[in-house]
Amino acid sequence: MHTNTHQAGFVSIIGKPNVGKSTLMNALLGEKISIISPKVQTTRHRILGILSKPEYQLVFSDTPGIIQPKYKLHGNMMEFVNQSLQDADVVLFITDHTHESEEDPELIEKLKVIKTPLIVLINKVDELKSNEEVMSRVEFWKNQLNCSAILPISALNKFNLDTLLKQVLQHIPKGPSYYPDDQLTDKSERFIASEILREKIMMRYKEEIPYSVQVEITEFKQEEKLLRISAEIYVMRDSQRQIMIGKGGIALKNTGIAARRDMERFFGQHIFLQTYVRVKENWRDSDKLLKQFGYKED
Repeated sequence: MHTNTHQAGFVSIIGKPNVGKSTLMNALLGEKISIISPKVQTTRHRILGILSKPEYQLVFSDTPGIIQPKYKLHGNMMEFVNQSLQDADVVLFITDHTHESEEDPELIEKLKVIKTPLIVLINKVDELKSNEEVMSRVEFWKNQLNCSAILPISALNKFNLDTLLKQVLQHIPKGPSYYPDDQLTDKSERFIASEILREKIMMRYKEEIPYSVQVEITEFKQEEKLLRISAEIYVMRDSQRQIMIGKGGIALKNTGIAARRDMERFFGQHIFLQTYVRVKENWRDSDKLLKQFGYKED
């Protein structure tokens, strides 16, 4: 039973690729919902992470890194970012010290017109050598934007996240929860399984392969002693298919083993995982396939 002081609201996490948006959401939730890799464009969808406490429910929205679209896929990814700004009670703009010289003027203009309370997070401060460096980043953002707060954090080391939650809650309205208290995300278990497999591909393959891959779960069946999952991995060319499979199937086999381990950890049971690699040319520019893969609404 929630009291009439209970707060509930939406918090949008935005920023350029690779600044730590997914790491931050996972750290706040204490559970790995968004996949992580050092490569840009790891997050392609808008993924909600739900943090429920007796006093509040915060619905975090992890969004794709802000990029200039090259394919229809990228355009759809940027739509997810725009949607998340429209329904947010608080916007967390996350940046890090490596992006100082390349802050995008267009992005700064976009942030200037946001009416929603804006909190700037300077991530990865553990990598900065001195307090002066941290303060110079804080000053930089003070001069750029009209924000409610600027906080140095380390999402990886969970540094300053308690302070961040206190700042966020200052802007969250009173009201009942939007989701059941035991729900962690708006995404289905099938989606989580496909993302775990895609994360392993992002980590294990080089060059264009991670960006050419889409994973679709074709079977997700609870049996008596295990969960049976079949996945189709789509690539864009036959040469990519051969690289994905590897000599004697070893590359695909090892990727499958790593994915299965993570899935067993997440779902808390034995998993039988089968993977198949198929060629779908130019799926990133096909409206029909983008809709099938969940990047486009009806």
